Amino acid sequence: MIRTRRVMCAAGVVLAACGGGGDADTATAAAPREEAQHLAPVHFAVFNRLPGFIKGDVRRTEYDGSGDDLLTAGLGQTGLANPVAPGYADPVNPTAAELRRHAIHTNYRAIVDTTAAGGFGTLYGPKVGTDGANDGRIAGFEVLAYSDDGSARENVTLMVQVPNSFDPKRPCIVTATSSGSRGVYGAIATGEWGLKRGCAVAYTDKGTGGAPHDLQNDTVPLIDGLRTSSASAGDAAQFRAPLSSAELNAFNALTPNRFALKHAHSQRNPERDWGRYTLQAIEFAFWALNERYGKELPFGRILRTIRPLNTLVIASSVSNGGGAALAAAEQDEHRLIDGVVVGEPQVQLSGKLPVRIRRGTTTIDVFGRPLFDYTTFANQYGACAALSPQLAGTPFEASYKALFGALAANRCASLKTKGLLDASTTPAQADEALAKMNSFGWEAGTFAQYPTFAGFEVASAVAVTYANAISRASVADNLCGYSFASTAANGLVNTLPAANLAQLFATGNGIPPGSGLQIVNNLNPGFALRDVVSPFPGQQDMNLDGALCLRELLSGDGDAAKSLQRGQKELFRNADLNGKPALIVHGRDDGLVPVNHTSRAYTALNKATEKGRSRLSYIEVTNAQHFDAFIGLPSVLPGFDTRYVPLHVYLIRGLDAMWAHLTAGAALPPSQVLRTTPRGGTPGSAPPITEANVPPFVASPSAADAITFSGNTLVVPD
Repeated sequence: MIRTRRVMCAAGVVLAACGGGGDADTATAAAPREEAQHLAPVHFAVFNRLPGFIKGDVRRTEYDGSGDDLLTAGLGQTGLANPVAPGYADPVNPTAAELRRHAIHTNYRAIVDTTAAGGFGTLYGPKVGTDGANDGRIAGFEVLAYSDDGSARENVTLMVQVPNSFDPKRPCIVTATSSGSRGVYGAIATGEWGLKRGCAVAYTDKGTGGAPHDLQNDTVPLIDGLRTSSASAGDAAQFRAPLSSAELNAFNALTPNRFALKHAHSQRNPERDWGRYTLQAIEFAFWALNERYGKELPFGRILRTIRPLNTLVIASSVSNGGGAALAAAEQDEHRLIDGVVVGEPQVQLSGKLPVRIRRGTTTIDVFGRPLFDYTTFANQYGACAALSPQLAGTPFEASYKALFGALAANRCASLKTKGLLDASTTPAQADEALAKMNSFGWEAGTFAQYPTFAGFEVASAVAVTYANAISRASVADNLCGYSFASTAANGLVNTLPAANLAQLFATGNGIPPGSGLQIVNNLNPGFALRDVVSPFPGQQDMNLDGALCLRELLSGDGDAAKSLQRGQKELFRNADLNGKPALIVHGRDDGLVPVNHTSRAYTALNKATEKGRSRLSYIEVTNAQHFDAFIGLPSVLPGFDTRYVPLHVYLIRGLDAMWAHLTAGAALPPSQVLRTTPRGGTPGSAPPITEANVPPFVASPSAADAITFSGNTLVVPD
């Protein structure tokens, strides 16, 4: 059974149900709400008070752990393993509960391999480490609200899940900031660890999300994914592109049937505030916990009994969420966070660092570059590099050549024409492009992923989204000629089916292509066309001109370029974790977020910055890459299963190690290269993974495995 309680938290007063606790269905006015800027931070308050950044409704829903639950939305471990998503009574008019169930199924499976052979149900999963009761379902309550600065333009979703096993005498909170550009359930697989430990889990979508503003029909998503007209939604819209009526009408007249995505088109450069949003999620968790477990006093007051001083808080997540956790730890001036554990963090550095990196005896020349720099480089060369004869037999290589081989060869030829490659034949050009990728910081172990990334348009998706986000571009700007829309088989823009749109909260990852939305080249001669098959007619080179336009933003002097360059500086992290114990796990073969530009560089900068205060351990896992979910697609991407082990195993072990460190004083594993053994076998049918494939952290790694920092140099063994 599900019981939802929805209360209005007025701007001028604290309501008993919002700030004063109790289970009454009606809320009564209590003391006047003081402006947040005139008070000590909420987590230091004596009485429970809703944080000033919370605006609008606060929704609390109880889940009985049978028909529905916190972790699996009632699907259980069995349902999460099922590749068939849960359905809808009416696909065009889904309910909020149906959308939530589908969103949890989609997002859980997007992060981990849910095949039994890959370790789901043995090494990790809802039932692992528990008594297995109820197929891993977890009862408890979930609280949902917006954080906003008063403009109703942020509307960052915050969510707290509290399992029934939570012990208010031993309180703990784990953060699970969304990965990628996903919505608030984007890191549900990370939240699993906290829920099974009996901890509250603090989530935020960090100002991103999969549900778009349908500009043609002017409909927007609400906090629960339901869609309504922009006018009806008012300030409750999860995202509305900041366009006036006149601007919207003009845009639709010129470019009909387009969509605005929050990460790309909010015009707020949300990554700048990912650390702040993660800290807000923690503060919201303290409020939610005290509303339930704090000591009730007369006049509707609640004494805060769960406070930072008696609560263990671990900041965690993966990819973009991992970067957000690191940013939160850097910005944690009120010392809310006790420890940090992140996987494959996307963390942005300036590229001009006072440190060096060496792998074995080889000095890495290009490292610590920001995401937009290395991604636009990959967007320029990756499609051509994927044709390299060196990649024969790698995952998706044959399919890539069959689907995009001619277009990719045209990309190689166009790079040659523009003086960006020197070789004269397609194979030689592809080898040259591959070498350029290697020299720009990608490890050789990432090469096998290039056909997959190019075929799935990964680099172009990231480049287009982040160009808009970082430069604060309006969707109406059509930056470098790009927009998002549904396209027909011939690449022409068409109308997104109503069911697809209605379900995008659940299926969308916030960064097209995907879920029916594609990247469109508005500058295609004569008519807009899907980007990957443009320009047509002419040299269909996967829109190299668009890729070069994006890369030019890094160094250009136009208005858009200057805006991007300003926005980029807002994203740089300082790697000062304030002496907090921290553990980073990252796959050496990560082709999306390369270790040289992220975790290796961040670790080196942390050691140089904190010096003796540094308590960061960096675990670099061999034979691990960014997308564990790809390992679980043996029929689509055969070869990921034979080559790669799941990094998620080491995120869980990292959280276990941090828990032991914070609760029992156990030493964290020192920085090391963790050497795994791939499953091998036949691509698409690798043998089941065992513990032998994924050995534990080493308490005292040998010199051949120890990662060290001396002088200004991080040394990572081969």
